[in-house]
Amino acid sequence: MAGSAAVLEDGSGLSRLDQNLFRLERVLALLSGLAVFSLMLLAVVSVSGRNLMNAPLPGYVDWIEQAMPLIAFMAIAYTQRDGGHIRMDILVGRLSGRALWAAEFLTTLAALVLMVLLVWGSWSHFGRSFDFNAPLWSRDSSIDIGIPIWPAKLLAPVAFAVLSARMALQLWGYGRAFVLGLVEPVAVPLVQSAAAQAAEEAAHVGELNNDEGRG
Repeated sequence: MAGSAAVLEDGSGLSRLDQNLFRLERVLALLSGLAVFSLMLLAVVSVSGRNLMNAPLPGYVDWIEQAMPLIAFMAIAYTQRDGGHIRMDILVGRLSGRALWAAEFLTTLAALVLMVLLVWGSWSHFGRSFDFNAPLWSRDSSIDIGIPIWPAKLLAPVAFAVLSARMALQLWGYGRAFVLGLVEPVAVPLVQSAAAQAAEEAAHVGELNNDEGRG
């Protein structure tokens, strides 16, 4: 399972690339959150229309299908950066030093190979849907109100490409840590101990209480 993790930063080129990519990842995560909020509003409109006027929102299911890639894929690189994806720490959690960085490097490399294949496959899937010569540039559309499907299909390779870039940076970070024997490398998620997590949460709560007291 995944634990709480911290990502260190410094003035190195790797860290600057990490921070620049993180800005993009935050934008994509924000878009994912806005998609969730938008679906909530659509649900309110559809249910209210059905109950009050017996007229639910046309194409409600079609819009849900369009938003699913935003919700499912756009924030995965953001989560990868902070080490928030589910994983098995039973073995890796017992490692330290170069053994830990080697294990992290190998598992990240395997995941990166898979993601590159997914980028290739999802881009091909998008290509079968997109056509400049077709109406609305689309060879297929949703069943109810005929929304072009290619924008939703494009989101998958875009999100997977950003995730692949994140994993490539983490490979650099793990490889650098292994070669140099670093204890706390930059640009990779460092799992915090339970005591460190508790101290961080206590400090955060203290800051909130202080802000409320000043307000």
